[in-house]
Amino acid sequence: MELESQKVTVQKSQQELYNFLTNVENYEQIMPESKEKFEVKSQDTFSFALKGMPEIELQIKETREPEFIVLGSTSDKFNFSLDVIIENAGPGQSEAQLFFHGKFNTMMAMMVKGPLKKFIATLAENTSKL
Repeated sequence: MELESQKVTVQKSQQELYNFLTNVENYEQIMPESKEKFEVKSQDTFSFALKGMPEIELQIKETREPEFIVLGSTSDKFNFSLDVIIENAGPGQSEAQLFFHGKFNTMMAMMVKGPLKKFIATLAENTSKL
């Protein structure tokens, strides 16, 4: 399953946004309001739970400073990654877009597609408010 958010403009430079998003503690600030739990597990890993969804643990799997971050699920049952592309948009501004890549069976894909689309849209929207 492939999903993508809108490209959003952020009032931070490309480097500032990259630094913000490579600090896992900062993800709590961009989580949806339906967040019921957020916990930093290590320097590169955090877990969260949204209402009605199972707890998910994400780890920063790959980075390419200052433009690319890959967050990957640590669970074999819920195998996906979330790529963040950060582009320079002029002085003190950047543009960010999220890409979701998941491997789910057809039944699971039908159940999670709507909530996941809403989740990555909310992450992008909240990032634009930083």
